[in-house]
Amino acid sequence: MAYEPPLDDIRFALEHLVDLRALTDLEPFADADPDTVIGVLEEAGRFMAEVLGPLHRVGDTDPARWHDPHTVTTPPGFKDAYRRYVDAGWGAVPFDPGYGGGGFPWLVTIVIQEMMTAANMGFSLCPLLTQGAIDMLLHHGNESQQQTYLPHMVTGEWTGTMNLTEPEAGSDVGALRTKAEPRGDGTYAITGQKIFITYGEHDLTEQIVHLVLARTPGAPPGTKGISCFIVPKYLVRDDGSLGERNALSCVSIEHKMGIHASPTCVMSYEGATGFLIGEENSGMRYMFTMMNSARLSVGLEGLAVGEAAYQQAVAYAKERLQGRAITAGTPRTPGTSDSREQAPIVEHADVRRMLLTIKAYVQAMRGLVYLNAECLDLAAHHPDEGVRTWRRELADLLTPITKAWCTDLGNECASLNVQVHGGMGYIEESGAPQLYRDIRIAPIYEGTNGIQAMDLVGRKLPMRGGGAMKDLLAELGAVDAELAAAGDAVASIRTRLAEGVRVLSDATDWMFANGLSDPNDAFAGSAAYLRIAGLVVGGWVMARTALAASGSDDPADADRVVTARFYCETLLPQASGLLAAATAGAGDLAAATF
Repeated sequence: MAYEPPLDDIRFALEHLVDLRALTDLEPFADADPDTVIGVLEEAGRFMAEVLGPLHRVGDTDPARWHDPHTVTTPPGFKDAYRRYVDAGWGAVPFDPGYGGGGFPWLVTIVIQEMMTAANMGFSLCPLLTQGAIDMLLHHGNESQQQTYLPHMVTGEWTGTMNLTEPEAGSDVGALRTKAEPRGDGTYAITGQKIFITYGEHDLTEQIVHLVLARTPGAPPGTKGISCFIVPKYLVRDDGSLGERNALSCVSIEHKMGIHASPTCVMSYEGATGFLIGEENSGMRYMFTMMNSARLSVGLEGLAVGEAAYQQAVAYAKERLQGRAITAGTPRTPGTSDSREQAPIVEHADVRRMLLTIKAYVQAMRGLVYLNAECLDLAAHHPDEGVRTWRRELADLLTPITKAWCTDLGNECASLNVQVHGGMGYIEESGAPQLYRDIRIAPIYEGTNGIQAMDLVGRKLPMRGGGAMKDLLAELGAVDAELAAAGDAVASIRTRLAEGVRVLSDATDWMFANGLSDPNDAFAGSAAYLRIAGLVVGGWVMARTALAASGSDDPADADRVVTARFYCETLLPQASGLLAAATAGAGDLAAATF
């Protein structure tokens, strides 16, 4: 089935779960009033559905292909679609108008990314990586580098990549061996091999700007000795035109479980000319600017594929006839024949449970992803220093939760979509298997979800002596008074959310009392702790959804209250069951043999 942008749900989230109007009132976004934003999003939704959506299946069945070290072709239709994407200016939306950008909040581009990824995840990875590379150069590139590369990258005429991983340096980036030898003229000779490089070679654009991590001579070991370099596919002449091809090549592309449209390249650098970004040995710090942006966008993939899975599952459940629905007053007698017509499976209780589970998770994820993006905008642009500091802390706390929890849920939603389809869910032509295969990578790349959990308990909880997490817990609990005043319709939401906040608070206290003295204990429970945090923050999102929707005559709002209640009554209680796992310590893990 065709993807349909969920514009009503997006608008609701922008108006009630984040404050779009207050954001657009900030000076940098003076031209991006809410009505303009909604108009832009409506047009973006049409583009993603009509131009990219039809290529989703094409990219899976007729994937990117490697021909020689300098030639990788993307699936049929992708090159034209990318040209139209560039012409429409979608990649430029959040960037500085001085470089050809639209000057909109990052939140707006996150919404556009959601629709693009839901329509065609394989296509979306190229713009996603380019936007991350732009963000990194904006923060850390010098003026000459910014003037040389950003105008073309912001428009999308040139694309960007992130080159970290090597055959022996995956999650342990500090083990990388790529060398950067200074030439004495301000450039460096980059030599080494990088793997898993998304869109490292392709035919969508002529120029590709690679951001490459490498070591200079005498650099300290580990991550402290990593520098970052711009290594363009073609060297750029003084007049801005493209010159000779750099000494780099794509030696192969991977044959993958999913995202077949996206070429995942093995890149070889053979004395390629590189240009140092910032200072030597600061590359890992610079790269985290790009990685944090990318981690939010990867978390968004869980939301986007969850939405696509929901739409597929609902469409199939409404048309698939099977069995007879059991309704009040018409019990089915075992062993007797019954001539009643078969019912669409959407009428069966367990199918409805699966559909509502996907729907509730998607709404909770959308609120979390948008809040995370709003925090990045406010941290960068709010005039009050106190607000900037708190929003930066909150973004730091939420990013690993967004990345890990949402991508885990994206997998669960795609799996439920397969289950709703029954036997047809195992058949490729249904479309359900592709979503399942495509999203499986999301908990792995941009830092595995286990690393996100370790980052949360090891780096983010200790911020400000635990003060940032305590402030977040206070914010989660502050909605209780509003829920109390809202009456019976949200009474169960109030009860379950209060329980969830208590569980998260207890788990946090345990981490500080035990985990910080023995990191193994903290890390042993970190995955369960992150899952608790995601569930509880999701419950808070759904509580606020119910409060905003209560009392409305709009049937869509009444449905939002039902969905929020289902989440808090049925899904949020999982947090209580995870407390024991979060606080078990590392004893059994250490004692086990394998």
